[in-house]
Amino acid sequence: MDVLIVGAGIAGSAAAYWLRRAGHRTTLVEHAPELRRGGYLIDFWGAGFEVAERMGIVPELIRRGVSIQRADQVDARGRRFASIDPKGFVRGSEDRYVSIARGDLAATLFGALAQELPGEPTELLLGETVRAITEDGDRVRVELTGGLHRDVDLVVGADGVHSRVRELVFGPEEDFATALGIAVAAYELAEDAAGAVAASVPVATMYAEAGLQASRVTRPGGPTMVLLTFRHQGPLPTARDEQEAFLAQRLAGAGWEVPALLEALPSAPALYLDAASQIRMPSWSRGRVALVGDAAACVSLLAGQGSALALVEAYVLAAELDRCGDHRDAFAAYRQRLDRLLRGKQAAATGLGLVFAPRDRWQVVLRAALLWAVGLPFVDRFAYRSLRDAVELPAPAGG
Repeated sequence: MDVLIVGAGIAGSAAAYWLRRAGHRTTLVEHAPELRRGGYLIDFWGAGFEVAERMGIVPELIRRGVSIQRADQVDARGRRFASIDPKGFVRGSEDRYVSIARGDLAATLFGALAQELPGEPTELLLGETVRAITEDGDRVRVELTGGLHRDVDLVVGADGVHSRVRELVFGPEEDFATALGIAVAAYELAEDAAGAVAASVPVATMYAEAGLQASRVTRPGGPTMVLLTFRHQGPLPTARDEQEAFLAQRLAGAGWEVPALLEALPSAPALYLDAASQIRMPSWSRGRVALVGDAAACVSLLAGQGSALALVEAYVLAAELDRCGDHRDAFAAYRQRLDRLLRGKQAAATGLGLVFAPRDRWQVVLRAALLWAVGLPFVDRFAYRSLRDAVELPAPAGG
């Protein structure tokens, strides 16, 4: 079959890999002018890690990953009051865990497409997005904004929480999006750009006050990763200068290193600013179009597993197409296999606002107590073991 995949990120590249492995012809359409790199740090584990093992990319993920030695909780004066040993997470996940920049995971997945796979190489169209999708019998015509068009058998929307494919085929975003009342800002700063003390080993430092959590990951000789999560309702600016002004105004008066981190923001090569939200849909497919990743069932950054789950969704979709043959049966089986898992992740994430942006001083105190407890010996391993993904992966597409 000819399959056009919109979005060359984590879900899209993984879908292209497994569909090609099953012998299908694939085209990737990416709105950005180039493949993204870097991005905020994610914890990659669970069923997504198992998919990565089946792709043979785990050694590369570990090479690109960041081995954080300590995660410190600090007060407004920078004094540490709790510390979490990430090695407890590794032990709890049976060593199938890595911290990695989101863009580096996507780049590794896209690189896997260069491996020897059946059929023709994946066609990559950069700087393009979808203008129209028209289904006609057993074919789908996809018109792109640059004037190109493709006639294909199936379309896969892997274009994120603000999916253009979903809007065209299923309806406007507001019909499916649930805002969690928290905004997320992420960027990288050159070493010592914010005046942070240089680290001899990779260290994560987190600070919370009412309505805000500020985190930075400092690595020897590398950029400092900054993540700000804060309570917010309503729209967010999209132009870079307006985003910087908004953050400066919204977070004015915040404690710890937040003023210095914001002062250094103009030097950051890129800034991600968006609302934390979830996508909940009655169906992930319509006709010959299916959605994967955040486009289908975004769990939000609060769940901490969106990237790993995107790999799982892409893998299962390709596997069910390979097993069922008929796309209608495959799309139904894909949803049935993953619906419970993803609904559970979404439900769990809604209660984690306490960690990412405590509402008031009482929640700040409660957050501190919880994080202190997780840092205790044996408690960390018990907590992390309870997070295992309850899903059985089917046989891979292509055998």
